[in-house]
Amino acid sequence: MEKLQANLIAKKVVWYEAIAVFFMAAITWINEVFDIPYLFLGAPSTPINWREALFESIVIGIIGAVIIRYTYNLLTRISYLEAILPVCASCKKIRMDSAFWNDIKQFVKDRADKEFIHGICPDCIDKYYPELKHKHGDNGAE
Repeated sequence: MEKLQANLIAKKVVWYEAIAVFFMAAITWINEVFDIPYLFLGAPSTPINWREALFESIVIGIIGAVIIRYTYNLLTRISYLEAILPVCASCKKIRMDSAFWNDIKQFVKDRADKEFIHGICPDCIDKYYPELKHKHGDNGAE
């Protein structure tokens, strides 16, 4: 659920950037057609140069595409790194910030509304409790 939300945020940011790149290209064409420096700043009038506007639009598009791709990769990487939980090797508590550690059971219960039940996997039965494997057959702990 959180990964989906993080991807939605990344996509939303990419859309905002794409709109900004389009807006910059539109400003280039508006400036070329209406000669904004001449109208508002009293600069000498210049003729319309379609090639220049096209070149500027292509450059803006290329730079915009690179920035958008970099931003999307960065945001997806950040969402991946935020999903990593530091866990104490001894007591299995999760670090919430530099001074606060939370019990993993409470963390999962708060975030996912799930309860823990305990069991033991077949590998741990073999390693730590081989007598249970022989007692219960090859099915492991029941």
